Amino acid sequence: MDDDLDPLWQDLDWAIGQMLIMGWDGTEVTPQIRELIADHHLGSILLTAKNLKSAEQTATLVRDLQLIARESGHPQPLLIALDQENGGVNSLFDESLICQFPSSMGQAAASSPSPSSTSSDRHLNLAYEIAKATATEVSACGVNLILGPVLDVLTNARYQPLGVRATSDDPQEVSQYGIAAIKGYKDAGVATCGKHFPSYGNLDFLGSSLDIPIITQTLEELSLSALVPFRNAIATGKLDAMFVGGCGIANPSMKVAHACLSEQVVDELLREELGFTDGVAISECLEMEALQTEMGVRTGTIMAVQAGCDLVLLCRAYDVQLEAISGLKLGLENEVLTKERIYTSLRRVLKMKRGCTDWAKALNPPGISLLKQIHPSHLALSMKAYDDSITVMRDNEKLLPLNESMHQEEELLLLTPLVKPLPASAMTKTILEGSSAKVKSENPMHDKWIHRERSAIMSGEGVFRELGRSLARARHGKLLHTSYTANGVRPVHESLIQRASTIILLTADANRNLYQAGFTKHVAMMCSLLKASGHKKNLIVVAVSSPYDFAMDKSIGTYICTFDFTETAMSALVRALFGAFTPHGTLPGTLRKAPRKAAQSSTGGKAKTRTQHWLVEPYDVERDNKGLKDLLFAMARGSAPNHQYFYAFGPESFSLSSSRASMPTTGGDTEHEMMMEEQHFVVRNSSTGALYGFCSTYYLPSTSTGVIGAIFVDPSKRNVSIGYSLHRRAVRNLMQKHPDIKQLQLGCCIPGIFPGIPLDHSDTFSSSAITPGSTTSSTTPSAAASSGLKSWFSTTCGWDVSPSSASSSPSTFRTRKIFNLLLPSLQTWSSPPDLPTTLQRAGVSFDLIYGRTPSTPTPTPTAEQESVLSFVSSYSSPEILHLYRLALFSSNPTYTWIIRAKIQAAGLEGAAEQLVGSIVISTDLGREYPSLPSSASSGGMEFTGGIIAPVMSPSMSIAGQQANLVLQGLVMLGLRQNKRDKMACCVLSWVSNGSSGDGDTRNGQQNSVETLLDMGFEVQQVWEEITNGVEQFASLG
Repeated sequence: MDDDLDPLWQDLDWAIGQMLIMGWDGTEVTPQIRELIADHHLGSILLTAKNLKSAEQTATLVRDLQLIARESGHPQPLLIALDQENGGVNSLFDESLICQFPSSMGQAAASSPSPSSTSSDRHLNLAYEIAKATATEVSACGVNLILGPVLDVLTNARYQPLGVRATSDDPQEVSQYGIAAIKGYKDAGVATCGKHFPSYGNLDFLGSSLDIPIITQTLEELSLSALVPFRNAIATGKLDAMFVGGCGIANPSMKVAHACLSEQVVDELLREELGFTDGVAISECLEMEALQTEMGVRTGTIMAVQAGCDLVLLCRAYDVQLEAISGLKLGLENEVLTKERIYTSLRRVLKMKRGCTDWAKALNPPGISLLKQIHPSHLALSMKAYDDSITVMRDNEKLLPLNESMHQEEELLLLTPLVKPLPASAMTKTILEGSSAKVKSENPMHDKWIHRERSAIMSGEGVFRELGRSLARARHGKLLHTSYTANGVRPVHESLIQRASTIILLTADANRNLYQAGFTKHVAMMCSLLKASGHKKNLIVVAVSSPYDFAMDKSIGTYICTFDFTETAMSALVRALFGAFTPHGTLPGTLRKAPRKAAQSSTGGKAKTRTQHWLVEPYDVERDNKGLKDLLFAMARGSAPNHQYFYAFGPESFSLSSSRASMPTTGGDTEHEMMMEEQHFVVRNSSTGALYGFCSTYYLPSTSTGVIGAIFVDPSKRNVSIGYSLHRRAVRNLMQKHPDIKQLQLGCCIPGIFPGIPLDHSDTFSSSAITPGSTTSSTTPSAAASSGLKSWFSTTCGWDVSPSSASSSPSTFRTRKIFNLLLPSLQTWSSPPDLPTTLQRAGVSFDLIYGRTPSTPTPTPTAEQESVLSFVSSYSSPEILHLYRLALFSSNPTYTWIIRAKIQAAGLEGAAEQLVGSIVISTDLGREYPSLPSSASSGGMEFTGGIIAPVMSPSMSIAGQQANLVLQGLVMLGLRQNKRDKMACCVLSWVSNGSSGDGDTRNGQQNSVETLLDMGFEVQQVWEEITNGVEQFASLG
């Protein structure tokens, strides 16, 4: 940490608190928000309409929050943020003290500014004055950060939910109004936040409402349009923060799931290309349902910070907010996040705080006295702005004003859609006050990805009830009012249309609520037919939200736009309808649909790839057991036919601790003690508990070998760096936990799930395919997948996977092939007729060694059992030794035995027999070797026998053909035993074909697979176990 920061920030818990902005539901300080500020050092608060009842209550609430911060030792006041865009998006409503102003598009509707700055000053001055007035009012209540202005270019105006919150579809016009608003905010002493970067103005919505909307424009197209206002606003040097959206990006040069979690968007596009180097980047609310489902809040928070966000937004759910805090702390502990990254964001946030607040200002806001003083002038500004914004696009039949086109005795009909009242409205306030105990979010997650309905409450036709009353008062005559729904034109509508001479029909985003468009056209047709038959039926269509509902539909003869349906806007509409003023607003922008031209990027049209670091956590049996079961099932569903045994194993297959507990001690012989240590890791969605990835690791102290036993990634979550993150954490943990580690191994024989990298075996019957170190030339899809997997380990994870590579040497590289073999029809199999005689002539004899009995919990090994363990310890790996110990001490002796092969020592009369081979016969090790029970028929009535892990002595007395003869004898006895037990087939698991790279052939099985194929076995799976020296991964240590 540099000297320019207070020593307090050396406590990273304090620094983390400054990187979060949070909200809550309720109009008073709750224990939860108090705890977040006092104990977790939360430095920024987002207030919404659900927190605010009036200006006075808001000022009191904000001061209470600041006092908590001050008393808790915060060096600087809290940032208090608010959505107060005007129009339909205001969080603070107080009709006696806070003024309502038009939306961004409504402000621009007075008249579109010309390219000449001198001729557009009047219009830009209106935007400036409104921004300054808005900021002055909220600042009086203690707010110091406005989440605005909206800098989105409404490229595809007809179908975008952003609607009138954007200025227009002209990037230069959006720039001019946006910069004017920034100046107004800053002159009122409030910090600014442009939004929604990189653009919400042209989104594609795919699938269900839970899907994340996607930007499909190329970077070149964005640069020519959507990014222009952001670039121009940044260039002023007055923009304090940027709100980075949660939308996805899918174009030829960029593939991004969530913009606010992408380094390409935040660090590269926003900071490097647009020059927003010192400003604060604020993420979209990470309580989005899509994000929680995709990766979880904990991982999402880390990714947001990795991407370059300085403030991570969590809107309201306390448990989710705590999850985000713990995620950042875990990210630091796991070194996914660095202190330098935290302090970089801290400096940006503190700089913004210094520019907009201090303790004197925070604890003594101007409050109600200032609001009362400025309210009259602001109210006049509001009325003028709304009057100027009313836009009459067409009045072909001269129906305006109504007092000239209607007689007093004629009836006026008002048809309104069912809509939600705006957050900042008298109706919302009434509903909240009348049922405050009932109005709670049923879903703690963020209401909508775009914040457009932050606290709306369905109220039906009541939204426009006051409009109807105002119309009746204005004309001093009869008014009929009813609503319409997706049920279309009903008999009641037909009856009322028959009675009325003039119909005012309101629409609200008819391009997205298509029933409104259908209803309007139906009514227009009825009026046309009635008019043709001699009836007076005048139709006026009023778009109270998006002006694009019927902007281009010339069949609607009179068409008016108000840009929002606040009480103030509806009052202006009534005045316009009855001639209080002549509307002169014009539709902003170009009314042209921006062209979509596919352009290739400078990278040749291919999407850039970036490595994201997911949060990797230690596997917790109680917490992750179900998640691992689901992950393994997903793996089984997506696996190749020859790997369907995934269905046969579960979370317990990876655990060595349960079996080790029942193993005996061996008199202090450490050679048999602590053969394997285990540590597993997961990438999980902390919100749902789902596992996206799992990695098992083991450590073999006797050989100083770290083992990666398996890496699983959910098929639906691949190619987003989950596997890379798991591998990176696994290797680092092995190297840091075991300083004496010498080598790392890919693949583990126990549990026998992934003995190595899966290989294709389509050419296994050729001798080259089963020679140690050989490579297959198969071009089958599975061969291509195997090649791709090896390439991934090599290029992404840093493994040396080829003995021919320049970096390979006998001390750093070793590889061997591991086979699972299947004898499919055991009951019709017969042993080679001359094999028993040949074994007898060679002096090879066999015996059975049994394991413990269930009544003996911790037996002392017998001499025969000790001899087997010593033999396996000498001629095989610690993993196989662990397997043999399981067979002797942790399995049912009814189903598990060990066969020993012995031979008389040559030339030594009376010498003891020499142990030269061993093998495990079992159907009780399915947990460790899931391939054993998985070969049963689909009917489930046949049973599979198992033979596992032949170990052969490499001594001179059993060289060459004699080694194969002993192996045949061991396997033959195993098959006979399985056949007597009525097994339908038999799996021979973990057969090694020797090693390459270091000359290690101590298990004496160079040609074992060919020998076993001659006995009737078929190749079921092939794996390649790879070992590298630890120096290969020095950069991760």
